Amino acid sequence: MAELTPAPPRPRALPHVVVVGAGISGLTAAWELTRSGEFTVEVLEAADVVGGVLQRAEVGGVVLDVGAESMLARRPEGVDLVRDAGLADALVHPATARASVRSPGRLDPLPSGTLMGVPRSADAVEGFLAPAEVARVRAEPDLPAPPLTEDVAVADYVAARVGQAVVDRLVEPLLGGVYAGHAAQLSLRATVPALWQHAVRGGSLLHAIAEPPAASSAPVFAGLRGGLATLPRTLAERLRERGAVVATSTPVTRLERRPDGWLVDTARCSRHADAVVVAVPAPAAARLLAEPVPAAAAELRGVETASVVIAALAVPAGELSGLTGSGLLVPPAVAAVEGLRAKALTLSGNKWDWVGDQRGDRPGGTAVLRVSLGRAGETEALGAEDADVVRWATADASRLLGRDLHPVEHAVVRWVDGLPQYAVGHLDRVERLRAAVGAAGRLAVCGSVLDGVGIPACVGAARRAAAQVRAELAPAWGRMRA
Repeated sequence: MAELTPAPPRPRALPHVVVVGAGISGLTAAWELTRSGEFTVEVLEAADVVGGVLQRAEVGGVVLDVGAESMLARRPEGVDLVRDAGLADALVHPATARASVRSPGRLDPLPSGTLMGVPRSADAVEGFLAPAEVARVRAEPDLPAPPLTEDVAVADYVAARVGQAVVDRLVEPLLGGVYAGHAAQLSLRATVPALWQHAVRGGSLLHAIAEPPAASSAPVFAGLRGGLATLPRTLAERLRERGAVVATSTPVTRLERRPDGWLVDTARCSRHADAVVVAVPAPAAARLLAEPVPAAAAELRGVETASVVIAALAVPAGELSGLTGSGLLVPPAVAAVEGLRAKALTLSGNKWDWVGDQRGDRPGGTAVLRVSLGRAGETEALGAEDADVVRWATADASRLLGRDLHPVEHAVVRWVDGLPQYAVGHLDRVERLRAAVGAAGRLAVCGSVLDGVGIPACVGAARRAAAQVRAELAPAWGRMRA
């Protein structure tokens, strides 16, 4: 009888990582974890499409972004990811960056020579602010300026240095465009770190920022031809090619810590995960972590959010002809006086050549614009019917642009809890959150709630989360394979 040769031992399956959320943060984390084939990865998304706030729509035969439409190009993470995904040829930059700001009864060019609205000199706001307000800016170097020792609200610091008018007319609309928040509630350290760096050193703010960084020919912002939604959709396709699972319409309902990892529940089934990356907005993340990591959930619940409504309007092309610039911002104080609901308006065809080159589906052509409504604490537009949102957006846009607009088609998109509000002390909260998550083991979080709301910041946080998971799992699997 022939001697039987023992079968070689079967290799242990690769560690399995579940990523909750298929926005840019979750997809980036999955992208990093699938680079070297050392994990199996499953991305579970509650919505029926990937991308989170990176979405596009077609109105009047014209495609445009209806979520985030650009990323900071001078911070490399976002552009690097675009190139890594094979989309380098689709990178584009705004055709114009010239914007206006609403003053009572008129539009003024947004002053240049500012840092998040803070002028580098009084001359930068000459003719924009009243003479007494310009004089207040000019007097800044003579004011006492001890170093800041703790975080403060943006409005408190800026008003103390250069006057309340700068806050109301410049800082508020610019911060509102990024965070949909209010300068009196937002953290200086977390939202405008460039100002924070000067504040902790003390001394004149104007002297510190008078000389801008060395001029660069590189564009400040970047987008993608066809819309930023192209990026998450491409990442999802590439992830599937790498063998990952990307499942939409699959909300995660519960997470349970187990000795060997996590139990991940969805409406249809449960699955084991050796590690989990939570990449959903703060309210959803807090619900998932309430039972297994209550300390982390408490920190997440402490982050307030703002919801924004985007009304994309298609109008006959002639109604926008002759308008220049990328769009305009509306300071809250001016909106209150004039009864405006809009906080910003974008002339999408002016800002992006790829949008402007589309003629639409009407004889004579179609032009599109985006109207943004809603700030932190405002819910009227969020709960309104689409018809009311379109009516308000049309009325505000007509008034702001000084011409009657007649939309032929529209799209209304609501970003519920889409923008976390970085309150004073936010970075301390993030540190506590990460500590609680780290103590749970085999768990990481990422998303706009942490280090920044822009794409580069989200990509950076996702890479950090992926590195954390890799560092925790690799030693354990190395011992098992030895």
